[in-house]
Amino acid sequence: MRVVALEEHFTVPALVRRIDPDAIARRGFRPRTPSPGGPNLAEVLPEIGERRLALMDAAGISVEVLSNTGPGPDLVPGPDGIAIAREMNDHLAAAIAKHPDRFAGFAVLPMQSPEACAAELVRAVRKLGFAGALVNGTTEGRFLDDPAYGSLLAAAVDLDVPIYVHPHLAPQAVRNAYYVGLAPAAGGVLEAAGWGWHSETAIHILRLVLSGTLDRHPRLKLIIGHMGEMLPMMLDRIDQVFANDIGHLQRPISRTILDQVWITTSGVFNEPPFLAALLTFGIDRIMFSVDYPYAPHARGRAFLDRIALSPSDMAKLTHGNADALLKLERPA
Repeated sequence: MRVVALEEHFTVPALVRRIDPDAIARRGFRPRTPSPGGPNLAEVLPEIGERRLALMDAAGISVEVLSNTGPGPDLVPGPDGIAIAREMNDHLAAAIAKHPDRFAGFAVLPMQSPEACAAELVRAVRKLGFAGALVNGTTEGRFLDDPAYGSLLAAAVDLDVPIYVHPHLAPQAVRNAYYVGLAPAAGGVLEAAGWGWHSETAIHILRLVLSGTLDRHPRLKLIIGHMGEMLPMMLDRIDQVFANDIGHLQRPISRTILDQVWITTSGVFNEPPFLAALLTFGIDRIMFSVDYPYAPHARGRAFLDRIALSPSDMAKLTHGNADALLKLERPA
């Protein structure tokens, strides 16, 4: 069975070293200590080759769509940020070229230079053959509904490629209000994978709806991970409580999201959230992902082996939806 995973990460240490350490610290990045028995992220994130391929083979994963993990060029203003984004994309393109049947890519963009984002997306798709872009949360407090990113969204529509809206660490003001005053390790997890990442990404999508941005770009395609970032369980309530406050929109909120958003399973491998996603988004909008190396391939594989779907629905989940959305070429 062909299996495509599309929230899988890499980094380029030499390029990360060009980012101001103070900017990295201000954004909330902390030194990573390998967990007992877990992977050393400093070793596995940069590797796009035999070690990663062996893990994919062991889990029966045919293709990984790779994206840059932070810190990245979104922390760097001006020409330096543009240059780092280009070099990261070129690095990924070179790695894909060595194994074109096993890897594909999402572009990283110089988000502090909105006028350059569209140009880099066009280059990455048309010249490098990438499947779209991945954007990590907010940039200097701005979401994608900010008018400065209008040209980026228009470019994605013109190219007919999706933008993957991925979580990021909270802006400092949000961190101070919600996540300080706890044991540092616990506060850090609450800000990130324990809750904050998912709620902020859901807000990001809701802002794109409520601002009218998705009405202005009705053919824009978005992807979010982690089994829908809590949106599946909230769609009905969202429609109810916003009923009197969406006269400026062309569609109900849930309709807009279901029209323009796809979700992945990345990092969430149990049945209750999957059932919520299935009952709200439907099988045509769900795509398998692992979130490597932050989640192990083996857990993703075990989840696929455990869930009960018809053969046709399993094919959609494991590769059909991703192949169609990302226009992935299948081997002859």
